[in-house]
Amino acid sequence: MNQRLAWAITGSGHYLRESLAILKTLKDVDVFLSKAAAEIIQQYGFQEQLIATGHRVYQDKTASSVPVELFYHGQYHTLVIAPATSNTIAKMAYGFSDSLVTNLFAQAGKTRVPSIVFACDTAPELESEAPRENVVKVYPRAIDLENVSKLKAFEATIVVADMASLNQAIQNRLQVICTEHQ
Repeated sequence: MNQRLAWAITGSGHYLRESLAILKTLKDVDVFLSKAAAEIIQQYGFQEQLIATGHRVYQDKTASSVPVELFYHGQYHTLVIAPATSNTIAKMAYGFSDSLVTNLFAQAGKTRVPSIVFACDTAPELESEAPRENVVKVYPRAIDLENVSKLKAFEATIVVADMASLNQAIQNRLQVICTEHQ
């Protein structure tokens, strides 16, 4: 069976454009959109970029997050969550699994599938893209930074703070997968 990479997007515009650019370079990916992600992608005008990736897209439209069952069948070798909002980070850090993305993270952990998370709020001061290409300053709260730190302690979870680190973590993981299948 050819395992795939699962990529979840939450409702943040922070490096969303760059995340979609990385997605476009990858093969064998299933994309999972939270309800907020579907809204943000439309708001930012990135529907065409998402379609251009050529990947299957699942949207959060069920109360029970039906697509998580794909983890039970060994369909995925890695879960990437990028970008991940402070809300999603907080839920994951405290074990909540009440949405598609948090359910994916929980099930990845329970099925021992490694996760790579690009957390939006990783520094006391950041610049972030807003709709219509405006750049705004954001100042993550102490609790946001604490939750990122807490998530970093999870087993089989890599938390990254920038696009270069995200891309490198994905490439490293794909290299491990390639080596395992030789």
